[in-house]
Amino acid sequence: MKIKSLYFVFAILLCFTFSGCKQVKSTNGDKNITVNEVAHSIFYAPQYVAIENGYFEEEGLNVTLVTGFGADKTMTAVLASEADIGFMGSEASIYAYSEGANDYVVNFAQLTQRAGNFLIAREPIDNFTWSMLQGATVLGGRKGGMPEMVFEYILKKNGIDPATDLTINQNIDFGSTAAAFSGGQGDFTIEFEPASTTLEEQSDGYVVASLGESSGYVPYTAYSAKTSYIKENPETIQSFVNALQKGMNYVANHTPEEIAKIIEPQFKETDLDTITAIVTRYYNQNTWKDNVVFEKDSYVLLQNILNEAGQLEEYAPFDKLVDNTFAENAK
Repeated sequence: MKIKSLYFVFAILLCFTFSGCKQVKSTNGDKNITVNEVAHSIFYAPQYVAIENGYFEEEGLNVTLVTGFGADKTMTAVLASEADIGFMGSEASIYAYSEGANDYVVNFAQLTQRAGNFLIAREPIDNFTWSMLQGATVLGGRKGGMPEMVFEYILKKNGIDPATDLTINQNIDFGSTAAAFSGGQGDFTIEFEPASTTLEEQSDGYVVASLGESSGYVPYTAYSAKTSYIKENPETIQSFVNALQKGMNYVANHTPEEIAKIIEPQFKETDLDTITAIVTRYYNQNTWKDNVVFEKDSYVLLQNILNEAGQLEEYAPFDKLVDNTFAENAK
């Protein structure tokens, strides 16, 4: 059974047992909605700008965030109607559709347009090339996960065979690779923030390449909901997208320092200087779109990546899994 099949079956089995960690934002909105986000990350800064600046309130929404800690769990929550809206990698909607979900999940707004992880080396490398990974050991991600698939896609683009030209260690749990790297495992590691910045601050590793820049524009994270929910609640979806667009507008027209200050309350465990450094890194690689329209070209690239990774037998139609009506109206 392919990874995507296991992924979808796992989601169905968990539909009635899923629970997450809630981060509640009090608002005065008239409409209560629950959003399950795949992770709580500075990578998603425009969303937190929309929360902290009261844009959802302005649109009459009272939003509760639930952290899913994985796209499989976020999809589970949406399929089980435990969340109204899911925020995750759009590959999850493709997997669910391919497995025959009746009330399938449709993407209606895109947030990030680049991968958010980085290649970390043990020493600074001024003129890094991907060929330097030949013969090396890299701490990677789980098979079938977007971080690993994007990494392998980049390797293939650069003429490197992921199976034979290097060793990719996929036996370390997500979230533990940075500690393993600090402890001496691997020549390189693939990390999201804040692990990348933390490794640099500790002089345990150095960012030498951005997977987001090297892979091209990929719809790495998007907002989605079941077909039935969108049909029954178009005004709610439109209000939600309007608020997101306001968050995108703020990010597009303000400095990383200003953005970091706004979202600081969402990351109480992280000091402002570190938040600013992370926002700056994402800002400089053009992580966020200036609108929430889900681009067809990036959707095609995503499916190419899934196909090359052996996780997609048949391409899912764009017009089935993407509805840009709300994003176009919010522009």
